[in-house]
Amino acid sequence: MKILLTGANGYIGQRLLPLLVEAGHTVVCLVRDPRRFTLPERLRAYVTVAQGDLLRPESLQDLPPDLDAAYYLVHSMSGDDRDFVRAERQSAENFTQYINRTTARQVVYLSGIANDRALSAHLRSRRAVEKVLQKAEKAAVTVLRASIIIGSGSASFEIIRDLVEKLPVMITPRWLNSRCQPIGVRDVMFYLTAVLDNPDCVGQGFDIGGPDVLTYKQMLLGLAEQRGYRRYILTVPVLTPRLSSLWLFLVTSTTFSLAQSLVESLRNDTIVSTKRSIAQVIRHECMGYAEALKLAFTRIEQNEVVSSWTDALSSGVMERNYMDFVQIPQNGMLFDRQQMAFTRDPDEVLGNVWSIGGERGWYKVDWLWRVRGLLDKFVGGVGLRRSRRSPTDLRAGDQLDFWRVLVADRPGRRLLLYAEMKLPGEAWLQFRIVSDEATGGHRLEQLAAFRPRGLAGRLYWYSLVPFHFIIFKGMVENIVQYGAAPGLTAVPEPARG
Repeated sequence: MKILLTGANGYIGQRLLPLLVEAGHTVVCLVRDPRRFTLPERLRAYVTVAQGDLLRPESLQDLPPDLDAAYYLVHSMSGDDRDFVRAERQSAENFTQYINRTTARQVVYLSGIANDRALSAHLRSRRAVEKVLQKAEKAAVTVLRASIIIGSGSASFEIIRDLVEKLPVMITPRWLNSRCQPIGVRDVMFYLTAVLDNPDCVGQGFDIGGPDVLTYKQMLLGLAEQRGYRRYILTVPVLTPRLSSLWLFLVTSTTFSLAQSLVESLRNDTIVSTKRSIAQVIRHECMGYAEALKLAFTRIEQNEVVSSWTDALSSGVMERNYMDFVQIPQNGMLFDRQQMAFTRDPDEVLGNVWSIGGERGWYKVDWLWRVRGLLDKFVGGVGLRRSRRSPTDLRAGDQLDFWRVLVADRPGRRLLLYAEMKLPGEAWLQFRIVSDEATGGHRLEQLAAFRPRGLAGRLYWYSLVPFHFIIFKGMVENIVQYGAAPGLTAVPEPARG
């Protein structure tokens, strides 16, 4: 079959793509910017990348018409657009108009369980998108409605993990007593592929969930038990949705807009309806919550996190398309350049560069980086998110604390980061390892670049110059020397520019 995959660079899409290829399908991946989409070498012969924005119908005119099926895996709840309901409806309408011009027989849509009467704005939007997609003239819609998805890198898992690992005692709002039916991401993948071209599923909608019905409090305590933590949770009625959102935003790695959407949705129970359960059509034994947690942590420990919830989310920056910043401007810029020559194996130093941030830290006065992240959180920024997809691997589009990876060129020995923190300007941080003909060894070049916005931007930069001297100079030295065997030397060079 020839299948269109929307949301191909999102959390679910990245995991679904190889499964579709392994099943023998030809896949067209619809992405807004192909530069942000890293396609594994083993899949390239079976995948076509098409550029288009579902909010811009004119960009869909040249998409292929000869399709058999399509997956609709896009959502707007995490963006900065406050009217995400309108954005989601418009996106679905544009998609449906395109599908009507194709030969597609089926559309598979991953939604959320929405069986309560008084639904949150997010769940109402999910329902509205279903209705729009069902207006397709020829393609029948199959809807899978999931509760909380648990898997390495999923938003729900990372938020629960953040809360449990950071807070021995939690004072929480009443929504922690709402019930849900968490499902492992592996089981979600099973259902997404099992309903494809299945005559019993075409034109139908199903609830999917794991075997455990839990409150959010039980989920937190369950993760704590599995990790060997003792945690105490007190629920109080005085925390408003806005205060709860702010609390979730400050404590976890989520964005404030996502926190708002989640908190509002958590007032609804998301339990599988026996009338809509997929178990009546497809027999499959889903893993329990504890097993899904164990598998997620195993993937993290083995550095096998396939995708993260941040892969296709904005934080404000991606609305401007961060891949437009892969070249550092030269005009109107302020720079701090540091270099250090070394004679050790350049791949060892490159490994240190590729391990920067996260649990490894930033190689110099790491507590100052944490303070900067905390300040960023308080002004509505992303903060110092310490949730790298992998502790040793980087690829374009990855989050790296409060940076976004623009270029991760390991053969070319170059790493370029773009700041997602709140700044009166724009900032880049680049690392390069180059050959040093003078010494016969190599040289690590570190460049911090800042394009100030007005007087405030210049005052910001120059106020930090004393800290830059300590931090940036120490960083390049420690990156070169980290893990070096005794006797290996590194020779510092004077800063330039």
